[in-house]
Amino acid sequence: MSTRREFLAAALGGFPGFGARTAIPLQTIRNGRSKRRYLWIHGNERTARAVLLDHIKRYHGTANLIKSKTRNIRLLDGVIDPNRLFSRTGAEANLRTLNPRWTAEKIVKALDRLDRGRERTVRALLPPKDGLLIALHNNSEGYSVNDEVAISDRTSLRDEPHPHEFFLCTQAADFEILKTSPYNVVLQNRAPKEDDGSLSRLAAARGVRYVNLEVALGNAEKQREMLDWAERHLP
Repeated sequence: MSTRREFLAAALGGFPGFGARTAIPLQTIRNGRSKRRYLWIHGNERTARAVLLDHIKRYHGTANLIKSKTRNIRLLDGVIDPNRLFSRTGAEANLRTLNPRWTAEKIVKALDRLDRGRERTVRALLPPKDGLLIALHNNSEGYSVNDEVAISDRTSLRDEPHPHEFFLCTQAADFEILKTSPYNVVLQNRAPKEDDGSLSRLAAARGVRYVNLEVALGNAEKQREMLDWAERHLP
């Protein structure tokens, strides 16, 4: 039986670094005892949300879902992509892109606020030792596995006609298992030259088992199928 706990992440809460005015509400759903962790971090990727909500009813683990309907979230009087705040470098680049009218002083203020709460956020989202974090995402026509091949350490493209559906993992052992699937898989376990502030980059740097499941928006059947495959085969 799953238990639900909803909390409002203010100041230094579930997504630290945000003041009460821009608090980010999160929903945490636990089902049994497990080292599995799941994450839905972009509020506009509704297919992934529906798939995860169904999945956590059927499998043990802890799911964290951002309570938002938009991709970006509020920070001060601007916005940031929540999957770009896991490093100062990545957060700065994202803030400059999304808030072109911000002064240098305001950017520094926002970055300092994120710095104070980043580690608490990381601890809340990452799995315990030897656990696994699976993040669910949806993409559009502008993004596919082809964008990741050049910066990946290894690739297995068994479903090339469907480049929008793929796994991205950070551990070689997980790649060895995932590449036996009929799906596209890329391994990224070395820090790239460009730090984009994403959770996958941080997981790779810290040696955390992380799997990103990307599927085209609206293709719930394929995302559910791939998530079930990973659940059954990954330890």
